[in-house]
Amino acid sequence: MIKNTTTLFLLTMMLVSPFGLATAAEHAHGNKPEPKPYSYKTPKLNRAQIDALLAKPEELLIIDVRRPDEVSKIGSFPVYLSVQAKELEAALPFIPKERSIVTVSNHAGRAGAAGDALAEKGFKVVGAIGSQNYEEEGGKITKIVPPAPKAH
Repeated sequence: MIKNTTTLFLLTMMLVSPFGLATAAEHAHGNKPEPKPYSYKTPKLNRAQIDALLAKPEELLIIDVRRPDEVSKIGSFPVYLSVQAKELEAALPFIPKERSIVTVSNHAGRAGAAGDALAEKGFKVVGAIGSQNYEEEGGKITKIVPPAPKAH
């Protein structure tokens, strides 16, 4: 029963499109902060390394730790588990330990921190990547287009 519940939770999390609204401050300023230097134990991966891992999807779990508005605005990988960084601890029971894990954020900062936290809990973290970095290196990111509002 627990395995079925876990599987159902993971599938639901992967299939539900994360939509959200960007904050007014993000729209007002339009400034993108400079990425902080990468200082985590989790290796920061490049496009070639990610593409090699994506070639074996049955062995891989991508965990995107960004807010839903960031994912919908910037895009992500075609299939991923969306767990915001602040909710990672609560999601641990639902994350399979037998899969290789790659964590994702915009420029790998939060992804590196999440990767370190997961590795400390015994998960097989193989690396972290920034979705924007992957795209800058020529990788294809899936853009999520919110559905049009229903006419009344």
